[in-house]
Amino acid sequence: MGRAHAVSHGEDHPPIARSELPDDTAALARFLIGKLVVRDLPEGMVSGRIVETEAYVVGDAAGHGFRGMTSRNRSLFLERGHAYVYLAYGVSMMLNVSSEAEGIGTGVLIRALEPLEGIAIMRQNRGVERLRDLARGPGRLAAALRIDRSLDGLDLCRKGPLWLAKDGQKAGEIGQGIRIGITKDADRLLRFYVRGSPFVSGPRSLQK
Repeated sequence: MGRAHAVSHGEDHPPIARSELPDDTAALARFLIGKLVVRDLPEGMVSGRIVETEAYVVGDAAGHGFRGMTSRNRSLFLERGHAYVYLAYGVSMMLNVSSEAEGIGTGVLIRALEPLEGIAIMRQNRGVERLRDLARGPGRLAAALRIDRSLDGLDLCRKGPLWLAKDGQKAGEIGQGIRIGITKDADRLLRFYVRGSPFVSGPRSLQK
């Protein structure tokens, strides 16, 4: 009972301080592997360990900030550690973490989580039972954690409805490869993932 009560208030998951976040986008994408995404919902706490990220760096034609700031992407231009949430292809929400200094327009896409807490809530949100499929992919994880545009611009280095945390667990061996589902700057090795994790998204050929 005591632990469940603590988790429901986020006491076991202190936010990552902004000063701990690397100020380079690719370094941040690697740093976030093994860290936690924590979501406080009315039904309880939901969390997952990050097992896959993609970096969208300065001068990156695949990045949303490449052509400058708009009303849609302005959260991407906040200082590192803020949420940039957008709707992809009119279907799926995507959670990104802004990177580098304010005004730069770079970020890290959170591609996949290993579910840790609130699994029953995730299953209800996703309408699926299989643990491996709850948050394997950016659209799936956003649905599992009920992430939407209302969280866009949120400071992820502070407790609230959504934040980043760490629990001291090691991520495991980190692989690096090309990003998934893009056509511009597609050959850059800016995707990071936990080797051997069943929760990593994409084809098996990209998980070596």
